[in-house]
Amino acid sequence: MPAGLVISAPASGVGKTTLTLALARAWRNRGLNVQCFKSGPDYIDPAFHAAATGRASVNVDSWAMDRGAIAHLVGRGTDADVVLAEGSMGLFDGVAARGVSGTGATADIAEMLGWPVLLVIDPSGQAQTAAAIAAGLRDYRAGVQLAGVVLNRVASPRHEDLVRRALNDAGIAVFGALPRHAEISLPKRHLGLVQAEEQAEIGKLIDEAARFVAEHVDLDAVLRSAASWSPQPAANGINVTPPGQRIALARDAAFSFIYPHMLEAWRAAGAEISTFSPLADEAPDASADVCWLPGGYPELHAGKIAANARFRDGLRAFADKRPVHGECGGYMVLGTALTDADGVRHEMTGLLGLETSFAKRRMHLGYRLAALAAPMPGHQAGARLRGHEFHYSTIIAQPDTPLAVVHDATGAVIAETGSRRGHVTGTFFHLIAEDR
Repeated sequence: MPAGLVISAPASGVGKTTLTLALARAWRNRGLNVQCFKSGPDYIDPAFHAAATGRASVNVDSWAMDRGAIAHLVGRGTDADVVLAEGSMGLFDGVAARGVSGTGATADIAEMLGWPVLLVIDPSGQAQTAAAIAAGLRDYRAGVQLAGVVLNRVASPRHEDLVRRALNDAGIAVFGALPRHAEISLPKRHLGLVQAEEQAEIGKLIDEAARFVAEHVDLDAVLRSAASWSPQPAANGINVTPPGQRIALARDAAFSFIYPHMLEAWRAAGAEISTFSPLADEAPDASADVCWLPGGYPELHAGKIAANARFRDGLRAFADKRPVHGECGGYMVLGTALTDADGVRHEMTGLLGLETSFAKRRMHLGYRLAALAAPMPGHQAGARLRGHEFHYSTIIAQPDTPLAVVHDATGAVIAETGSRRGHVTGTFFHLIAEDR
């Protein structure tokens, strides 16, 4: 029977991902099968999980998914020895208004699955106060159980002793304390971690993290704190319809932000996926019946995308007769122009009138609920789509017919409506699921 555990923290940037990867690899090195999940809308971390475990990881999201869909996704951990769910932001951080089965908080997943929470605490600049924070998190919500704590970035043995004593007095188990160790720091950029596939040394980094954590954390005690878990049969899977029977999917360093569960749902429904690289100046497969451009980092590669005539001409020819859809970065590339961080304007494919600027940065972040005013690949007019938006680009012009009426999680209407023109559609949000 698998043992389930949630890795969370009081806030972002504390070391959840590093600890998750280290534990997963350390237990795998001991011969255990480890399955990871990501709580919340993060399309980067699952690739790191897969690199650490050798098993595909997917997102589970209480705002966008119902309990049946979450049960279906976590069911892949049935044959594992250990199942780890890495949280997003702080343990109880979600949106103000409840979604399908919760607010998107990691605590929703912990309570729903009955898995204890392993807290990562960074006590930098504090000592006994770290215990007050941990105790507050333990007592905040009755249905969420705390397994214990791993301290990260401890300054000295004296510092560790002060924090340990306070946590012990509060009745909270301390499984280990990690000194600062720059060699296991994961590189970042504006949308999060640099992607796993972009890091040639990712395997060595995870190995070093596993070695370091095994040296400072009681792995056996952590494993004993996990809950024995008997997966419940799932009544339903993810409510996602493939956009076509044969899908040409842009896939490279500029186009990689798509949730793994989406691709799995498409394939499970019988769709075939053929990938192509716009950065390598490849055109979509002419035999496909739909083309999908995910998000990613087109703003870092705008000059190359603009210069790749074979990609641009091939995509335009495809769009003359067949549907093309872009999400976030893919939407930007379908537009007229993209201005990069240096203020240089690059022509994009011109399939939509959208013009964006990365030089005028403003963060756009949050869940999105879209009511489609017109069809898009895989979804009919009137469909209600749940997704998430995260980008820094600013809309300079969005002249085409709006694709949807889009609300944030509070119900407020937002300006990023998406666009449609002919066979081409685009949205700034990344699709997670359709409302049933």
